Amino acid sequence: MTAPAPRRRGRPSRSAEDGGPGARQRIMEAAREQFAERGYDKTSVRGIAKAAGVDPALVHHYFGTKDELFAAAVEVSFEPALVVPAVLGGPLDGIGERLARYFIGVWENPTTRAPLLAIIRSALTHEAAAKVLRGFVLRRLLERVAADLQVPDPRFRAELAASHMIGIAILRYVIQVEPLASADPEQIVAQVAPTLQRYLTES
Repeated sequence: MTAPAPRRRGRPSRSAEDGGPGARQRIMEAAREQFAERGYDKTSVRGIAKAAGVDPALVHHYFGTKDELFAAAVEVSFEPALVVPAVLGGPLDGIGERLARYFIGVWENPTTRAPLLAIIRSALTHEAAAKVLRGFVLRRLLERVAADLQVPDPRFRAELAASHMIGIAILRYVIQVEPLASADPEQIVAQVAPTLQRYLTES
């Protein structure tokens, strides 16, 4: 079986080029839907291509492997280029609240909740998906935040913050444990923010 072409190396086949304008966006939307509906294991590049109306070669051209496409779907949901400046761009004593508010806000948004549910469920059952989620949440988001705060052990602090927030996501949105599942988002932010603040700023 021929290995997939590396991302953006060379030109896609002629059939792949027939995707037309907006093909990349269609692929991303199809990928998020497929991962949300089928999970990581049962989602294939060929199935994503079919749903997007393009040749599988075009998927490989834009995104590379299935793991890389999954990572791109994670990134679209969290938008790290916006998150890190938003979290860091304010008074230091409010960083825990800003991080908690952003995280809960992403999960409360119906547009981003479905793919995030797929990401969490996939990460719980598949090591490749778990590796992508760990790498993204830690390296692309929380480690950057902790490093910019210049505190001791930034990676450890980032992992503590990640464990806290992902735990809330699992209990509230995946398992739906009460009373957390039906609690007001503002109540959650108020309770979680001081802990995140301590993880990220206390010496």
